Amino acid sequence: MFVDLPPKRYYKIGEVAKAFSVNNSLIRFWEKEFDIIKPKKNAKGNRLFTQEDVANFKLIFNLVKERGFTLEGAKQKLKKNPKKIIKNHEIISRLEAVKFELQNIKNQL
Repeated sequence: MFVDLPPKRYYKIGEVAKAFSVNNSLIRFWEKEFDIIKPKKNAKGNRLFTQEDVANFKLIFNLVKERGFTLEGAKQKLKKNPKKIIKNHEIISRLEAVKFELQNIKNQL
């Protein structure tokens, strides 16, 4: 489950971890495992994730946690056809938002 983050230029590791309801260590692990995650680091060495990094985490989270891919399977899927994965994930996200809105309307009746 992912909670949308407010629009910002950079997010701290704790903010990203909280949005995905995971530990900071999992965020660091996925950063090392997946080449598409490239956080900036400030003078103290703290990771600063961009909105693109967060979008990539959403893809990884979807593949690994929601769809049950292994890490190797997720890596191969992302390398094989990343544009298709991104497009499919965007469609699913939109459909989930529509479902949520419809449930809200139903509950108001």
